[in-house]
Amino acid sequence: MRREELAASAGLSVDYVVRLEQGRAAHPSPQVVASLARSLKLSKAERAHLHELAGVAEPRDLRVPEELTPSVLRMMDRLKGTPVAVFSASWTLLKCNDAWATILPPPTGSASRNLAWRLFVDGSANVLSTRQQQNEFEEVILSDLRGAAGRYPHDEKLRTLIDSMLEKSARFATLWKRAVVKTHRSKTKTMSTKLGTITLDCDVFTSEGDLRIVVYTAEPGSESERVLEQLQSPRRARRS
Repeated sequence: MRREELAASAGLSVDYVVRLEQGRAAHPSPQVVASLARSLKLSKAERAHLHELAGVAEPRDLRVPEELTPSVLRMMDRLKGTPVAVFSASWTLLKCNDAWATILPPPTGSASRNLAWRLFVDGSANVLSTRQQQNEFEEVILSDLRGAAGRYPHDEKLRTLIDSMLEKSARFATLWKRAVVKTHRSKTKTMSTKLGTITLDCDVFTSEGDLRIVVYTAEPGSESERVLEQLQSPRRARRS
């Protein structure tokens, strides 16, 4: 792209673009940097690097992203026998497969699509067998929710969710005041199902768009793998 084309696309003068190139315009505004990034069609990582070089904060999204990318949808389609769910950064369920629904109760309303709400308010996500595992799970979800609130301070739906849980859950309010900080790590979880207790490995991945992809797997040849397959059998029979 020529200087003239870049200047016209970004709404700047050619002289100002030249001064930027030569380092004579030392303090471009965040709006100018964002405009240049759009005109240059930079990737997310490149935009962040450009803002860092310019010494200005990158504009934040107003709302928590909830768009599922084609690659995430393809991944879910190819893992049909593996429990997989995709959540937003605020832990609102965006999509899950049939295998996931066999081990976790499906949401019954819009509020219960949020995992934090189900953990702290209605209790429908309390499927872990030990209190220690449940405590760790609650702390890491709350920590993630606090991080999302910092990244998306203007998301009214997220703010309303947090305020509501502070009002309705003493446990949530206590942990929120403690400012618990936890990170996701691969965990082995013992879960209660209608066919008994199973032990699964849980991995949480973050993808483009600030999505959380949660995957449960059983050790090959284990009793848990057998139970997991048995749990899915009725659904497979109904589809066939």
